[in-house]
Amino acid sequence: MADLSRMRRDYDRPGLREEDLAPSWVEQFDRWFRDVVAADVPDPNAVVVATADADGAPDARIVLLKGYDEAGFVFGTSYASTKGAQLAANPRAALVFPWHALQRQVRVTGRVERIGEAASDDLWDPRPREAQLAAVASVQSTVVDSREELEARVRLLDEETTTEKLPRPPVWGGYRVVPERVEFWQGGPGRLHDRLRFVRDDEEGGGWVLQRLAP
Repeated sequence: MADLSRMRRDYDRPGLREEDLAPSWVEQFDRWFRDVVAADVPDPNAVVVATADADGAPDARIVLLKGYDEAGFVFGTSYASTKGAQLAANPRAALVFPWHALQRQVRVTGRVERIGEAASDDLWDPRPREAQLAAVASVQSTVVDSREELEARVRLLDEETTTEKLPRPPVWGGYRVVPERVEFWQGGPGRLHDRLRFVRDDEEGGGWVLQRLAP
């Protein structure tokens, strides 16, 4: 086994205190997301999406977030993909935004829902033609014989279609992760990290409770 025990990371940015937080999780997320964009962090909307199948076996991958508001976090994918099958069987997910450059991360857990046809069209239409071709020509997560086979499928589809943009296939659409917990993690000196979590309180009419977690 490779010994990584001597690798270290020092955390030296200002901490996160309760009085520093925005009134709501979405406002706080917006603050931090703007910070990440301003810091020119590569792929600021890259997010780890963790799911589990009907037996509880976990899985995770990185996707690009396509939007967020008080209703939740939205991304697009193939419903026929592995994560699509997992979400059909177990419609819950966890998200992690790994903003290492700012010594921050945001963690989200909640239920997952499809966003609907019109909203899915709004995600699909801005995609470059090349990305649309790839999504239509391949069946995401299925086994293929070779890279050449995929390229041939894309090339054939490209030759057969004349419009600049392809219509969204029914198997592709958007998901929304509806948060039940949103944690803001700020690295701290001596690994005394700050972890502040908004938790939905259904007993209070769907309001939110703020909790501090031990690092």
